[in-house]
Amino acid sequence: MIMKKIVLTGGGTAGHVTPNIALIPRLKELGYEIYYIGSYEGIEKKLISDFGIPYYGISTGKFRRYFDPKNFSDPFRVLKGIGQAKKLLKEIRPNIIFSKGGFVSVPVLRAAAGLKIPCIIHESDLTPGLANKLCIPVANKVCCNFPETLKYLPENKAVLTGSPIREELLKGNKESAYKLCGFDGSKPVVMIMGGSQGASAINKVVRDALPRLLEKFNIIHICGQEKMDNLLLTTPGYKQFDYVRGELKDLFAITDLVVSRAGANAICELLALRLPNLLIPLPLAASRGDQLLNAASFETQGYSIVMQEENLDEDSLIDALNDLYQNRDTYIKKMESSSQYNAINSIIKLIEENAMPEA
Repeated sequence: MIMKKIVLTGGGTAGHVTPNIALIPRLKELGYEIYYIGSYEGIEKKLISDFGIPYYGISTGKFRRYFDPKNFSDPFRVLKGIGQAKKLLKEIRPNIIFSKGGFVSVPVLRAAAGLKIPCIIHESDLTPGLANKLCIPVANKVCCNFPETLKYLPENKAVLTGSPIREELLKGNKESAYKLCGFDGSKPVVMIMGGSQGASAINKVVRDALPRLLEKFNIIHICGQEKMDNLLLTTPGYKQFDYVRGELKDLFAITDLVVSRAGANAICELLALRLPNLLIPLPLAASRGDQLLNAASFETQGYSIVMQEENLDEDSLIDALNDLYQNRDTYIKKMESSSQYNAINSIIKLIEENAMPEA
């Protein structure tokens, strides 16, 4: 029996990897041989290492909208990556490629186009990022999370699927989480998360407000790499992590409210978990504005409270969390009415429909 083969690609941030991870169990059930192409040492390599999937690193470069000396060298890295990806794809001979975006995906999809291998892209944000914009012309289908995104995509390629969510996140163990954090369950739990890189501005305000926050809440603070505060390690009711992997499902199981950046995959997980949330999107000065649009969409749909980073201070954070907790049932009901929970099924169907027949 000849097995179907799929190459997954995407990286740079956890948000460009976790949706791929969410698809892996179903792909294995369907008998796919799964391969991953990422960058040499990106976060994707670390995240994929637990899944027993062959991983291949290639050269990649970043496409910037601003001046940087690397703008002169990175195109050559991309060209090298296209050659490496082409060689790998000729060896693997996949039936299809699924890309979650990020700049590592550009050489992979460009190489696939030259070999006439079908490709499906997933765009998480409300408007397509630059890497996906470069890949959309060679994609068979483009999946998206937000209804507003459809107008930015070719009509014959766009499919509103939502974001694939790791099913394990719905199966956390509360006892394990309470033990890990040292909480006794007597107070509601707020999880603070700033994305895989952390958010220094949010971290500072949370720590400044900590004495007042701990009067009412227990706090789980996912700070980001090298952003933990060693002076607060033994503070009762406050548990810090630099980054969380396997324990995340357990931590979600005891969480009542979340404070988060507005990365698309992160907020789609909060939607699936029905967790009332305060979103503090990455400001325009530090991004292309995608998180601002993502957060505005969730606020409009009644899933979130949104606060701009420039308005964040101790008082505004505490007031927002008190409001969110008091009205949590309203937000939960809105999230329960959402229909975008079948993303894995929708994307797997597209993969099956577009994959080349087994050779």
